[in-house]
Amino acid sequence: MKFRPLHDRVVVERVAEETKTAGGIIIPDTATEKPSEGIVRAVGEGNRDDDNKRVPLDVEVGDRVLFGKWGGTEVKIDGKELLIMKESDIMGVIG
Repeated sequence: MKFRPLHDRVVVERVAEETKTAGGIIIPDTATEKPSEGIVRAVGEGNRDDDNKRVPLDVEVGDRVLFGKWGGTEVKIDGKELLIMKESDIMGVIG
């Protein structure tokens, strides 16, 4: 299935966090929080301004981003767990 987000929405795939501390202690899955970092997999075309001109998004496919803990809506597409969120839910691009 091919999915294209609309307007200012972005599809993000979470990046798995380390399950081991710097000291070598393994953290069980039940104690870890969901990562708030991910890779942008698809972006919408952007909203329109007052002059009806398209305003492109600041993020691009492939960007590594940081987003809020409760940001986005979880969906499952082609067996992958993804998040759909507005660009404003993204705090910044890493790297």
